[in-house]
Amino acid sequence: MKRIGFKISSTAAAALLVILAMAQPTRLTAQAAAAATASIHGHVLNPAGIAITHGEVRLTTDRSSEAKDRKYPYKFPIDQNGDYKGTGITPGNYVVFVFQDDKSLDFNETVPIAKDEDKLVNFDMSRPEYISKMSPEDRKALEEYKKRNAEVVANNSKIANLNTLLTQARADNKAGNYDSAITAMKQATESKPDEGILWVTLGDAQLGSGEAAAKAAKTAGTSANDPAILQKYTDAATSYKKAADLNAASKKPNPETSGVAYNQLGKAEADLGDAKASSDAYDQAAKAQPEKAGMYYYNEAATLYNAGKMTEAGAAADKAIAADPKKADAYYIKGQALIPLATVDPKTQKIVAPPGCVEAYQEYLELAPDGAHAADVKGILEGIGAPVKSSFKAGKK
Repeated sequence: MKRIGFKISSTAAAALLVILAMAQPTRLTAQAAAAATASIHGHVLNPAGIAITHGEVRLTTDRSSEAKDRKYPYKFPIDQNGDYKGTGITPGNYVVFVFQDDKSLDFNETVPIAKDEDKLVNFDMSRPEYISKMSPEDRKALEEYKKRNAEVVANNSKIANLNTLLTQARADNKAGNYDSAITAMKQATESKPDEGILWVTLGDAQLGSGEAAAKAAKTAGTSANDPAILQKYTDAATSYKKAADLNAASKKPNPETSGVAYNQLGKAEADLGDAKASSDAYDQAAKAQPEKAGMYYYNEAATLYNAGKMTEAGAAADKAIAADPKKADAYYIKGQALIPLATVDPKTQKIVAPPGCVEAYQEYLELAPDGAHAADVKGILEGIGAPVKSSFKAGKK
């Protein structure tokens, strides 16, 4: 049988070689692209167990030279959280390094990465094997750092807990849950007894508890001067004094803390019936924050007025007016403090108001013609035959 064969012409052969040459690189490139589908991610901790916040993770298959001299086809940055991630990695068996400032810190010698795998590779330089290879000097420095850091962490944790207690106690005071607030702030002051603001908040809880108990006693028809109630006021006064003293002794006294502490102390002393101590405390508040003197003196006047201390309330009202001449309610308290001293002229049988009383009432109406006390003040002035010098208009009945 005759074999049938064929020959490829030289021209055709050359053309085929060209086609093969063109096709081969395309096929290889496509295979390489398809293979580069792996990725890597992880977290990096330094010898103190704290995240490294800058540097990079490098991958190589070169195991023949020093780390600094190797070629690294893949380099991935470490972020501020100590994390890194990278994609587009050709599958293979890699050495993975951690570098910082071009210095190798740690490595994992055998890291196989398969196709389509997202490889997790963490670095924890606080492991005993790593620490044991450190120089004595570096280990000593590490221990000192860890000790300092532990103190910082402990202090931060303590501060966070105190802030939580303080926030909750303030909310409890606002809601009238005084016993809960007292419990929280006693814990806080025991934990950090040198912090004035904690004692202020404890005092607020104790004062609130006392006033709530006094109100309940009046409703029940019992004495608001019960020793248990007075003890609550005494406890509050002690806390406020502690706050003021601690603040004054601190390296950077806070005027607001001092002002608030003395302001509240003034209220507690008034509840205890000590008008002199109350006035002294308000004076201290005004001294601590001169820009708020008008407010503090008015608080003094209102507190003493509500406590029935009319003479002292009138004197405090004068201080409030001197500090803030536009404080209408201070004039009202002054007038109210003076009106009980009014007399009756035996000849004319007319009411004679003491000096300054009519003027105080008139000034109140000038500043607050529609104020809460305007109708009462107008009635008093008319009752004693004094002119009403204001734009006050009585409401329709």
